[in-house]
Amino acid sequence: MSYEPTSPSSLSSRRLTARTTMNDRRSVNAFFSIAAEQDVEVEDELARAQKRLRDLKSKISAQSKKNFVLERDVRYLDSRIALLIQNRMALDEQREVERTLEEVDPSEEHYPDDRKLQQYSNLFFLLQSEPRHIAALCRLVSLSEIDTLLQTVMFTLYGNQYESREEHLLLTMFQSVLSAQFETATEFGSLLRANTPVSRMMTTYTRRGPGQSYLKSVLAERINSLIEHKDLNLEINPVKVYEQMINQIEEETGSLPPNLPRGVAPEIAAENPDVQAIIAPRLTMLMEIANSFLVTIIESMESVPYGIRWICKQIRSLTRRKYPEATDYAICSLIGGFFFLRFINPAIVTPQAYMLVDGVPAKHPRRTLTLIAKMLQNLANKPSYSKEAYMMSLNPFVENNKARINQFLNNLCEVGDFYESLEMDQYMALSKKDLMIHITLNELYNTHSLILQHIETLSPNDKHHLRILTDELGAAPPQVPRKENRTVKLPLYSRWETPVHDLQSALLDSVSSSDMLYMETKSIFVQLIRSMPNVADKHPYNLALIADRAATTKDPVLVRKGIKVKEMLRELEELKVVDKADGYKLMQEEVSAELVHLGNLREKVVQEIKSLEAVYKTICDHNNYLRSQLEQYKAYLQNVRLTATKDRGSTTAVGVVSVGGKELKKPSKSTVLGPYRFTHAQLEKEGIIVESNVPDNRRPNIYFNITSPSPGTFIIALHYKGREKAILEMDLKIDDLLEKQKDNKHLLDLEYVQLNVPKVLNLLKKVFAKR
Repeated sequence: MSYEPTSPSSLSSRRLTARTTMNDRRSVNAFFSIAAEQDVEVEDELARAQKRLRDLKSKISAQSKKNFVLERDVRYLDSRIALLIQNRMALDEQREVERTLEEVDPSEEHYPDDRKLQQYSNLFFLLQSEPRHIAALCRLVSLSEIDTLLQTVMFTLYGNQYESREEHLLLTMFQSVLSAQFETATEFGSLLRANTPVSRMMTTYTRRGPGQSYLKSVLAERINSLIEHKDLNLEINPVKVYEQMINQIEEETGSLPPNLPRGVAPEIAAENPDVQAIIAPRLTMLMEIANSFLVTIIESMESVPYGIRWICKQIRSLTRRKYPEATDYAICSLIGGFFFLRFINPAIVTPQAYMLVDGVPAKHPRRTLTLIAKMLQNLANKPSYSKEAYMMSLNPFVENNKARINQFLNNLCEVGDFYESLEMDQYMALSKKDLMIHITLNELYNTHSLILQHIETLSPNDKHHLRILTDELGAAPPQVPRKENRTVKLPLYSRWETPVHDLQSALLDSVSSSDMLYMETKSIFVQLIRSMPNVADKHPYNLALIADRAATTKDPVLVRKGIKVKEMLRELEELKVVDKADGYKLMQEEVSAELVHLGNLREKVVQEIKSLEAVYKTICDHNNYLRSQLEQYKAYLQNVRLTATKDRGSTTAVGVVSVGGKELKKPSKSTVLGPYRFTHAQLEKEGIIVESNVPDNRRPNIYFNITSPSPGTFIIALHYKGREKAILEMDLKIDDLLEKQKDNKHLLDLEYVQLNVPKVLNLLKKVFAKR
């Protein structure tokens, strides 16, 4: 198995093989310790608890992936249904939306043949065990492609969120991505702040099981106690406070005093003594609440998931290397940018999306939570009050807690690395016969397609393993319809490394035979004591007696182990490794220590089961909530479709619309609608052109062609009379225009002219609406 973690250079060139990895007694000892913890032959309370825990972790991983997919569906449908309500979406587009809701039909036979599956098995083993390829791909894809890739990376390729090998491989991928982000950054201020594929990756990582579990245990109680006070208004924006104040006066008296006009400037509102009197106690209360949140978060440091702390550590380390002159405060602002902006604050602002509360909080507590999140963000990041000057009033909270938050963010970074244990995990993976992932056909094909798009960058050398595998696979199959998008079990195995069938035999090459014998003997004694509860209470352990008892029980497995371990003890005596005279004291102490560790481990496992059962319930509740939303959408869309069908009547009808005094005929059903032509003067007269850089004497020769190649999609082309080719073209989506309008961005820049967004929308509705 070739493995190139992108961290310390000492590891980057090392190849994992039976001879080079297990080259010291400590590594082999660690292997036996791991084997004891995961012993499947023993059936005691620890083993039963571990099985429950493994099952629970597997369920959480699978359910997390389902939720991620459902959340994407709900987001997509939210935006589409908003358009449908506002714009009477074309029937074709309604059908497209409806297809997005289709359930997978397991009977559909869309399945790669055995040879293709084997090639995908090799490819995905390579992608999983050498994270640098996925790291590079995540940097190369566009923002519109990243969510689909993240689904595969976070919830499929490394979807077993509680399995150390997959988690550590995922983190090495993050390290590679972050390292490249720091290398290409042009200025310190822009690092990790923009909405990029990398920032989306970091946010998605925090939404996995361990992150969700932490948020619930730390924030749920505090948020729920806050939102109980539905009428507690802690608004501090002077403009809003002023408006609320005069609305109340008008409600109580029936009129407004002349000295309190509506729509005053922020400065005037802030200077009003009554407004100041209302805001002053609110500031005090907000700082108290924010402080209670801060204390809770700081005290929870030990329960912050390891992966999130390790990412914080990489941010600190990379910043120190790339910007040696950066102050501790500046470095902490970057760590805080990840920990608070990407992880903590989204859960505070929208606790219902993280299943921390039941339902959406009422208006006033919702605003309070937003203000608390802003305060924590200003504390963790360098505050900027240019956009919201009123937040300056809360600056004492920032000043009083600066040192405390910096200490916390630095402490977050104090976690150990995992490179040695990852080497062990990678080696042990070669002995696993059941290494597999559950992946949908579209995830297979989409990842294949993205790799092919960027293969020259990912693998420029045609002798590289990635290039060899993709060359053999050939072109990526197209995405299958949703209802045919089955999940397949994909076994993972290496094309170039021989599987390790017997770990112990492989390990014999790398340590002395006496060391191996000693550790195996100790391991069997631990198994015997765990399997015979009646001897577990007698201390110190009489190893010779335990071996005799096992050899004379009625259980053939114990008899075999008892006889074997007696013979092994005799051999160790001959080698002068242990001494019968002192009751095999050295081994007795090590066996006791291992059993104490396993006893403590059982308590930890039981505790973890309790914690994860709550997480699993939360994730299942969220899944039910998302499914109920989708059911409502289905019913709504069915209703709209029926209505639309009645309204439209014959599909061959011709609609007539009038724009600028001109009548235009158009068929109700056509693959391409248009082009419809408008002069510069027409669009200027109707106020659609707001500003024009076209010289006056040329305007009569300018005209615009508007075409709709598919429902909801438009092309505006600017032409000059006598020239066949357009001077420029702009592709528009109806939802992009609606989003601009919603965000009060009313200008659409077409280089030579600026158009009014609401009026462009009206024009498109007039010309293209199906009637």
